[in-house]
Order: sequence, then C-alpha cells, then structure tokens
Amino acid sequence: MRLKWLMLNSLAFAAGSPLLGSSTSRTVVRFGEFELDQDAGELRRNGAKVRLQEQPLQVLQILLEHPGRLIPREELQRRIWPSDTFVDFDHGINNAIKRLREALGDTAEAPRHIETLPRRGYRFMGTINALTEHVGQSIRSIAVLPFLNLSADPENEFFCDGTTEEIISALSRIQKLHVVARTSAFAFKVQTILEGSIRKIGDRLRITAQLANAADGYHLWSEKYDREMKDVFTVQEEIADSIAQHLELSLDSGQQSLFRSGTTSLEAFKFYTQGRSRFFRRGVHLFAAVDCFQKAVNLDPKYGMAWSGLADSYNSLGFYGLAKPEDCLPQAKAAAMRAIALDALLGEAHTSLALSLFQYDWDRAGVEREFLRALELKSQNPLARCWYGVFYLQWAAGRFEEGLAQAEQAIQIDPLSNWFRGMLGVAYLMIDANKSLTTALEAIRIDADAFLGHWVQMTALNVLERYSEAAQVGEVGIKLFGRPVWMMASLARSYSHLGRRTDSDSVYEELRSRAKREFVSPVFLAIAACAAGQQDDAIRIARYADEIGDPTLMGIKCWPDVAELREDPRFQEILNRRGWT
Repeated sequence: MRLKWLMLNSLAFAAGSPLLGSSTSRTVVRFGEFELDQDAGELRRNGAKVRLQEQPLQVLQILLEHPGRLIPREELQRRIWPSDTFVDFDHGINNAIKRLREALGDTAEAPRHIETLPRRGYRFMGTINALTEHVGQSIRSIAVLPFLNLSADPENEFFCDGTTEEIISALSRIQKLHVVARTSAFAFKVQTILEGSIRKIGDRLRITAQLANAADGYHLWSEKYDREMKDVFTVQEEIADSIAQHLELSLDSGQQSLFRSGTTSLEAFKFYTQGRSRFFRRGVHLFAAVDCFQKAVNLDPKYGMAWSGLADSYNSLGFYGLAKPEDCLPQAKAAAMRAIALDALLGEAHTSLALSLFQYDWDRAGVEREFLRALELKSQNPLARCWYGVFYLQWAAGRFEEGLAQAEQAIQIDPLSNWFRGMLGVAYLMIDANKSLTTALEAIRIDADAFLGHWVQMTALNVLERYSEAAQVGEVGIKLFGRPVWMMASLARSYSHLGRRTDSDSVYEELRSRAKREFVSPVFLAIAACAAGQQDDAIRIARYADEIGDPTLMGIKCWPDVAELREDPRFQEILNRRGWT
C-alpha cells in the first residue's frame, strides 16, 4: 500500500507540466480553425499553439474587437506604437501584418481573414465567436498506467498492453479530458490515475480497475469484472464509460461512442497489439509490424484500427528507406482507404491517409484536409500532430512556426517519447541547429538507443560546422545501429568537410555495393556520392529517386544534407518538377 502511495505521490508532484484543472476563467475568440486566448495572449490552430510575435498579436486583438469594421492605420499606430516610441511605423505595421498573415495562412491577394484597404487600414473578414471558457471543473487530466499481468503465462501480456492502449485511445476522444500517454505518465502532474490488473485462468478473465485521486491516493472508483475471454472488449468499453461518467464528462456532438476497437476477434486483437508494439520500436521492427497487422486483418477484414496500423507501418518503411516505394507506398494508401471505408470517424485512419497523400501522391491540399479531419476527430493524437508539423516544415512555405507548434504539441501529449522528441529535433534542424542539438540530446537521455536522436545530433553538428564532433557521433552510431543508410550518408558528408576523402569514398562505395543486393534509398546514396566528389553520379542517382518517387524527396528543398546538391542547376530541375519553385 505504501509503495502505491509513493507512486501516486511522485506522479502528482513530479516536475514538469502544471496541474490541469485549476480554477480559472479566460476569454477565447474563435474563428475558423483558429482561437485567440485573450488572457494568455496565445493564438492556437486546432488546439496547437501558433508562434506569433507581440505586435502581430496586438494587431489581431484589435481587429477582432470589431470584425468587419475598417481599422485605420492611424488607430493601430496610436494603440501599438505610442508617440514616444521611436520606430519606423510604416515598416513596423507592414511587417506585423505580414507576420500575422503568415501565422493565419493568409495572403494579401486572396485574403481569408485580414483584408487590406490600401493607404487606409485593415479589416477582419469572417465570423467570430467570443466566449468565456471556464477552465477548472471542465478540464480534467488522467494518466492510464499499464495494466498488470497477474497470469503465469507471459503470453497474456498482450491483453494487458492492449487493454491499456484501448482505454487510452477511448478516453483521448473526450475533448475536455487531457490524457497522458502511457510512456509519459510520470512526467505529468495529473488529477486522476487509472490503474488495473488482468488475471487469466483458462477462458476466464478477472479484470480490476480503480480510479484514484493523484493528490492523496483516495480511491474515487473501483470495479472487478469476472468475464469470459470473449467479453474483454465489452469490459474495456465499460471502464472507459465509467471513468467518463464519474468525472462527469460527456462526448462531443457527432460522436456515438468512446470505444472504437472494431473487432470481436481475440486473435486479431492479439496481432494488432503486437503490431503496435513493434511499430513503436520502428527501424527494422517495421517488417514484423507489417506481418502482425496483416495477420490481424486476415483474421478480421473489418478491423479498421488494424488496417490503419498496417498503413502506418508501410508508410514508415518508405520514410526510413527500408523498402522500395513501389513495395510499400501503394499498399499503405490502400490500407488507409480501407480503414476509412470501414469507419469514417476513426481519426487514426485519417492520419494514415494524410501520410499516404504526403509521401505517395504529393497532394498538398489533400494532406492538410486529412490532417485537419484527423485532429478534429482526435485532437490528442501525437502521431498526427508530429506529421502535420513535418508537412508544414517541408511543404507549407513560410509556415515554419506552425510546424514547430505542431511538433511541440506532440511532445506535450507524450513528453517521454524519444521518437517524438527526435522528430522535434528534425523540425528544429531547418530553423535553429542549436535547439535541434539540444532536443536530440534530450531524446538520447530518454533512451540511449534512440536512433533518431543520434542521427539528429550528428546532422545538427554538421549544420553547426562542428564536423569532427559529427564524425565521432556518426562512427559510434553506425556501430550501435547496424550501419543505417541515413547515418552513413551524413557521415560521408562530415568526412568530406574534414577533408577525409578516403573515408568519404569508402562510405560511398559501401553504399553502392549494398544497393546491388538490397534497397538503398537513392536520395541518401546521392548525398554520399556528392560527399565523395562524384557529382555526376549524385545527379544521376537523384534523378532515379525522382523517377521512383522516393518519399525522402519530401525534404530536398530545405534538408541540410542536400545543401551541396542544391547548388547544382541539374538538381534544381528535380526541385522544379517536384513543385519546389
């Protein structure tokens, strides 16, 4: 009992995010997918904070005071740039409006929010909703701790992991409840904790669940379920519904149920759970994830979540360059479309389709549409937040701040995930190499075996021209992770800048040799060729990457490792064909 109390106490008072649910109120103005928190001085888009400097934010606040009304430039000058402030007003207001439009995804030529009346002033277009949100009793937080396996058979671990994930997924659909991801539960201060255990004897299950107040360990609710194995999904749903009822939370309009498991097959559920476990480990584990998800959908072809998992795994094989695009990207899109056809309200499925449209179709409008729908259905989806941020950074010119905001939102949902932390480091690579390096080191502190963290660390050091340090990180990394192509290409670039031509040549020759017997992403092979001084080879290989639709081409406009290639006019032709004009 004392051990459990210490666990609850450490969770409740751990350093980090503030306790959700404090009794405050704040005025929020909503327009379209945006909302301006007047008291906090924050602009958010679909729940994610949009970075906006003080003066553009003040302009927006003034325009929102009188929607549809012309606000003269003189009024903005009087309220934002007082007479005793020595600034170039024309430059200041023009820059503030420019930054504001960038944050809103607006343009002067086709405005959706901010209309310019030349030499006169500005006007806010559209409809707004002003309201006061009472934060406190309406906003609650919960951490779902892993259910314990009390059975002698370790094979039953999948029931525990699966039950934990299903309950987290169900509760995450409640907009007014902040659900802490399982890997990060002890980094957050939360109000309530759900814990439980599962014991399996023959075909019978005993599932216990209890909800406790994190501040004092007081039990708010507990229940025991003695059921048959086939009733496990019903129990998961009952637990989620009981928590929502006890916390007096209700579903948003348009949603019929918290629980969307989508199968009645225990065997399919087993393979789905195993697939997700392998997917989260990424790298070469993705092949095993594909196999598990495929078995799940073979057992139950109507299992939407399993189809979504299959799509995510195929898409990730393409992203990591572990399979030919033709062998994974069409399969990913087909699986995502199948998941949506089975359940159009499955936010995870829309995330899967968004990534397919991103990597396979290069459909900018479609990508944004699907990400927005995914976050509308399930705003607390760190995978959607993370990839939506990558979309902003790669394709949405001038929207780097929004991309960072989405990547940071993923971290807020799951702060102890080394992968999301690594992806935030990727986002910073294109904006601030020092912050990218700091974030990469944070990912490595979370998990010393975080491949993405090590690779971002190396790439950030290259950007900072600390090539000797970058080479040391790369040399350790290729031993630690089995000579991955990403890291070897970056290492060749480090060697090149250090003048170690023999070493850069050796890396390129190794990758060329491997490409004859296994798939090697041609984008990374081109980077290595360029580093080895084989520019004609690099352009030829890059053209082949364009021909086969290598998904790594997503980043060629701003990716640091491609900096030297971008200087070649022949490479610019590839950029132009891909719409990077």
